[in-house]
Amino acid sequence: MDRLSNTVRPYAWGSTTAIPELLGTAPTGEPQAEMWMGAHPGAPSRINRTTTPLEHPLSDLIAAAPEAELGAPTVKKFGPRLPFLLKLLAAGAPLSLQVHPNLAQAKEGYEAEQHQGVPIDAPHRNYKDANHKPELICALTPFDGLCGFRAPAETAELLARLDVDSLKPYVDLLHAHPEEAALREVLTAVLTADPDEMSHTVHSSAEAAARLGGEYSPYVSIAHHYPGDPGVIAAMLLNHVQLQPGEALFLGAGVPHAYLNGLGVEIMANSDNVLRCGLTPKHVDVPELLRVVRFEATEPAVLRPEASPSGEELYDTPIDEFRLSRYTLAPGAAPRQLTAGTPQILLCTEGTPRANDIDLTPGGSVFVPAGEKTELTGTGTVFRATVIA
Repeated sequence: MDRLSNTVRPYAWGSTTAIPELLGTAPTGEPQAEMWMGAHPGAPSRINRTTTPLEHPLSDLIAAAPEAELGAPTVKKFGPRLPFLLKLLAAGAPLSLQVHPNLAQAKEGYEAEQHQGVPIDAPHRNYKDANHKPELICALTPFDGLCGFRAPAETAELLARLDVDSLKPYVDLLHAHPEEAALREVLTAVLTADPDEMSHTVHSSAEAAARLGGEYSPYVSIAHHYPGDPGVIAAMLLNHVQLQPGEALFLGAGVPHAYLNGLGVEIMANSDNVLRCGLTPKHVDVPELLRVVRFEATEPAVLRPEASPSGEELYDTPIDEFRLSRYTLAPGAAPRQLTAGTPQILLCTEGTPRANDIDLTPGGSVFVPAGEKTELTGTGTVFRATVIA
């Protein structure tokens, strides 16, 4: 078992206070958006297995001995890499509106861009790898987000109450077509509209939303951070979700979503594939986006942990690249045994638990190689990330 040293990513949408408050450190005044735990090449965690202060990237240690670190079943199923990335995510402003491809779409898109010679780091490249990117966010504080399309009739009513002339064609489309066609036509129209006309629509809609308040408040905030962006109108097509601490949201392929505000534990398949729908200065590839989006009204997949006799509380999802659970350790409780044949990352979010001989505090984490015996003692909350192999 190894204590992890992790990198905090300073994305502009990040909260300046949420991660420092959890870690018990002083804010720097700069946004601290995500703390990454894992072996992603962009910011791998670091560990020290020597008597010197020298730390090594976890990705290098896994590459040197994949079966020893990950276990033979994990390597056989996913290859010689850690299949997931675990994060603390702290949103102080809305993230980009986005969607992720399924595995077949990711492979096809990656191979096509490779064949075309599009550089991996090109701003207009859509597929950085050949993997899909399902993800799950578990709220540590009240957490706001957008996830999946509302029923078209409900969206039509929401837009109609704004009483903005330039929204009326979208209202008519939402009433006039079957669900899939309605959603596709409206999103296409929003993202391909004349930029000056759309900027005016967004401005007028934000003013109307501010007057109405209530359920329109999230869109006022979104428009404040992204004035004139067509993603503001696209966001109104989606369900607004408010998670309470302990609740989680699963995001599968093709589901448009955005996080708005709050602190959570996020886990995802280890991929960088994102198709953006707006709320960003980055490239928006409308034709490819329309190929990937699932145009259907869906209820957000809000999860609550399922308790087991062992004390493990599991967030059940339909994919194998990650498995997230948590342990709530009460004073005087029996030790929890976590031995598994798969790699694990343990993250403390509350209290002062102990993993074997390593003391943890909020934000502290450890990597557990496959097969290593692990015992949790003390008090607090520990999230456990692993795979199904």
